[in-house]
Amino acid sequence: MRREMLAARDALGPEERRQKSAAIHRALAGIGEVASARLVMVYLHFRSEVETLPGLDAFLPPGCRIAVPRTVVAAKQLEIYLLTEPARQLRPGYCGIPEPDPRLCQRLNPAELDLVLVPGSAFDRRGGRLGYGGGYYDRFLANAAPRAVRIGLAFACQVSEEPLVLQPHDQRLHYLVTEEGVVDCR
Repeated sequence: MRREMLAARDALGPEERRQKSAAIHRALAGIGEVASARLVMVYLHFRSEVETLPGLDAFLPPGCRIAVPRTVVAAKQLEIYLLTEPARQLRPGYCGIPEPDPRLCQRLNPAELDLVLVPGSAFDRRGGRLGYGGGYYDRFLANAAPRAVRIGLAFACQVSEEPLVLQPHDQRLHYLVTEEGVVDCR
């Protein structure tokens, strides 16, 4: 399932991804919890993922702070940092994914997060999500940010009409947002 969905996502051209990402950002802004958020964790897109920064920040409420993850491979966990100057504070990290430089960013407590924007390879309309196999987001959501609203961002080609087969540790989403709109998964 992962390979099939990732191949479909990879087949989208750069301009098509940009346009669909912008539609996803507009739809995301209509979710009540997003409109009232004070601190949002935003993944930094990589390869053919739904684009996040720059662009997404324009759809977040005024005064909303943006946190971004840093992967700590040895501990198999994510840390979050406040992002204020992306051009200066980001560098290539785990697997070449952009991440915050801890020397240039303030580390934050994940318990303060209002919501987490979650990447993935495959999704379903019941809140099921398959990541990339490392379990980083599942552990983070379960242990560090259990109260945060979980919102998956995906292109419609990544959404299975059938429920995904999940493992006990897989964390469900509250919302799924595609270029076709918002799915309330609760």
